[in-house]
Amino acid sequence: MQYKWIALSNTTVGVLMASINGTITIISLPAIFNGIHINPFTSFQYLLWILMSYNIVTATLLVSFGRLSDIYGRVRLYNLGFLIFTIGSILLFITPNTGDLGALELILFRVVQGIGGAFLFANSAAILTDAFPPNERGKALGINQIAALAGSLIGLILGGILSTINWRYVFLVSVPVGLFGTAWSYSKLKELSKPNKNEKIDWIGNTLFAGGLILILIAITYGLLPYGSSQLGWGNPYVIASLISGLGLIAGFIYAETKVKYPMFRLELFKIRIFAAANIASFLRSVAYGGLMIMLVIFLQGIWLPLHGIPYSETPFWAGVYTIPLMLGFVTMGPISGWLSDRYGSRLLATLGMVIVGIGFLLLTTLPYDFNYLEFALIIFMLGIGNGMFASPNTASIMNSVPSQHRGAASGMRATLQNTGQTMSIAIFFTIVIISLTSSLPSALQNALIQAGAPQLVPYAQHIPVTGALFAAFLGYDPVKTMLASLPPGVSIPQSAIQIMEQRTWFPTAIAPAFMYALRNAFYISAILVFIAAIASALRGTEVRQSVRE
Repeated sequence: MQYKWIALSNTTVGVLMASINGTITIISLPAIFNGIHINPFTSFQYLLWILMSYNIVTATLLVSFGRLSDIYGRVRLYNLGFLIFTIGSILLFITPNTGDLGALELILFRVVQGIGGAFLFANSAAILTDAFPPNERGKALGINQIAALAGSLIGLILGGILSTINWRYVFLVSVPVGLFGTAWSYSKLKELSKPNKNEKIDWIGNTLFAGGLILILIAITYGLLPYGSSQLGWGNPYVIASLISGLGLIAGFIYAETKVKYPMFRLELFKIRIFAAANIASFLRSVAYGGLMIMLVIFLQGIWLPLHGIPYSETPFWAGVYTIPLMLGFVTMGPISGWLSDRYGSRLLATLGMVIVGIGFLLLTTLPYDFNYLEFALIIFMLGIGNGMFASPNTASIMNSVPSQHRGAASGMRATLQNTGQTMSIAIFFTIVIISLTSSLPSALQNALIQAGAPQLVPYAQHIPVTGALFAAFLGYDPVKTMLASLPPGVSIPQSAIQIMEQRTWFPTAIAPAFMYALRNAFYISAILVFIAAIASALRGTEVRQSVRE
């Protein structure tokens, strides 16, 4: 077998494992929290950190690991990533404690997984670029990214099945894949690039960058939590201080990188027009698109599926099933766009892909809350098509634009911008939705309670945190039973009112108009960002055939 196919199959296994891990965790959160005996409505911080710690760690370490791979070898660090990721999965499976300590252990072990994932993501594109000739890289990267979407789909289905058996199996599923991939990578992958061991590690840059990015992402995470009487924490002095300190460290990092002899973040690569434009487009696309899946899952679980007779306990699984067209669109277009970009260049394909995604976001804003599923499926399939049309040509464009000795750093920089954008996207989506719901949800619940014959519940409904309502939908909890169970003793409610409220359609109908208003605002902003990404993509200029540069 030719080595290029060994490299493609192994990196594809790595991407598949990492992507399964992402969605299987999202869909299994209700079972995980029940398993460790944590109430997510009083422990929002654990929910957010289990969700986001993996992305925060990978975003923080990708550039550093990409730079290290240029010095010590891409295959060596990629192999280490497989091993660390597998160890993290084993630790998650055996999480020994429950309660707060169990939640902290889960977060810590997710961090271990994130370190392994950073090694994998920082080097997989560079290894493929080394192994494949320029006229086949788009196809190879397209196949690799199909594995990421296939893994996301497999994760949704496996999570829905395994979490009903035992929440620990959700993490165990990565172990055999990780063990096989680790053994295969150590035995079959070989170093094609020549490590530059004469260069030194940029400790100042690493410290400033990691510290700044961690502080910024922590501020974003805690900005989503209620603070005082506010539904969001953006006014929290610690959040403000963390954000300002993080931005200050990033500014110091940028300055330091212009002074050190061996910088970790090669700012001079941004002088390459294609590299700069493609990375800007990728970052904007990640900010606009990264939180889409979570928002669609929340909407389906909290409103659409209950309206159509699905019990709350089953909505996490069915939300995954009903978002399959989004992934099918990507899987359909990913290899085609990669193949076409090898022959005709990436500029037109990537730009057209972003235009299609922007139109898809605008079409989502036209849907009513009780939409026809076929229309919804076609729109999200279109979003997947556009994203697939953009992803592999844009990645190939970035990797082809840089000298071979800097591919590790370039791959890390590309992945860092992408992961940071995705983390920011989740925070931006949640912030927009929470701000919009804060003004409209209390009055909507008040009117619904009065009509149901339970006006005595209005004072309690007014104090339901919007974050709690969102996470109730996200985790598949019955919000009415949760609300009634939290009432103080002595609150008397007519049985007729309880019967009305416990109808599966009552709560979704009460909050749907307010939630759709909030979601449309988020989609409008995403559309604007995606259209700007299309402009950045179009400005990348004409690509030079890379056979000259090799």
